[in-house]
Amino acid sequence: MIEVRDYDPAWPDRFEHLRAEYAAALTAAAVPFVSIEHVGSTSVPGLAAKPIIDVDIVVAAPHVAAASAVLIGLGFEPRGELGIPERWAFWEPDRLAGTNTYVIVAGSLALRNHLAVRDTLRASPELRAEYAAVKKRVGATAADIDSYGAGKNATVQRILAAAGLSDDDRAAIGASQVPVPERKR
Repeated sequence: MIEVRDYDPAWPDRFEHLRAEYAAALTAAAVPFVSIEHVGSTSVPGLAAKPIIDVDIVVAAPHVAAASAVLIGLGFEPRGELGIPERWAFWEPDRLAGTNTYVIVAGSLALRNHLAVRDTLRASPELRAEYAAVKKRVGATAADIDSYGAGKNATVQRILAAAGLSDDDRAAIGASQVPVPERKR
């Protein structure tokens, strides 16, 4: 079973605290960044979600290593791309449990995917309701995070189509949807 909760209005505040910490650390290290984005289901008001805040630190490609070093300095452990090009994942330190933080290249398909899902679900009550129902149903029966991701894939593909992503982009996203395994602490 995968825990999926009804929307919590505290999630945006939690993101803002993360955004402020990351921005301060990046600025102190003189690492330029494009933006720090709240992505994933907790970024969509009214959407049921796993209670994990997903954050994309968006940088130009030449700044990936420097941004990653800042996260390592904050206690994160690097995990690599995990099969998703131009997106680097990190294990969070204990003090930031319940977060997924990524360094992601501006303009990349991985970023376009995250923003397209977020923005489309924010704009479409119908797709938001459909996705919430799927997440709750699949979460209640999924044996693990892999089956949870697979169970949502058809709906995610509909969301991406509604967002206007091309067939090729949607196929590439579908092929690289590698769920992040939960960390054993």
